[in-house]
Amino acid sequence: MNCPFCGHLNDKVIDSRESKEGDAIRRRRQCLACDRRFTTYERIDEVTYMVIKKDGRREKFDRQKVLAGLLKACEKRPVSMARLSELVDRIEGKVSDSTEREISTTEIGEVLMDALKSLDKIAYVRFASVYRDFQDEQAFFNELKNLMRQKNS
Repeated sequence: MNCPFCGHLNDKVIDSRESKEGDAIRRRRQCLACDRRFTTYERIDEVTYMVIKKDGRREKFDRQKVLAGLLKACEKRPVSMARLSELVDRIEGKVSDSTEREISTTEIGEVLMDALKSLDKIAYVRFASVYRDFQDEQAFFNELKNLMRQKNS
């Protein structure tokens, strides 16, 4: 590690501890040339997982974004936070298991809708209305009819 003060390459670690978040190790170091102290942080170098949006753009997979969408769909519904976390874990696992490190929002949306359909029908319809971008009430009613047919069969 280069000393930020004199540029010397040799130092010694005086103190080492985990950060409050647990995602890094904080190390206090002392330069062996100028005796000044400085702090370094060691973090895991994670591979970024990407999501391919409907318009072709790519952005980093954001667990919180997926969870926020589910929370909105399940607002005032009897669906536990633990169940939603499990669902997001499943999506995150699907992304991290992918060899390409990319997944489409279509694939994510379909998995979420399938899970919501068995978890809570109202949450499913709410999520589907945003995900499938219903443009009018007819599209919404058609989705409800399909859901009712599946329930009766």
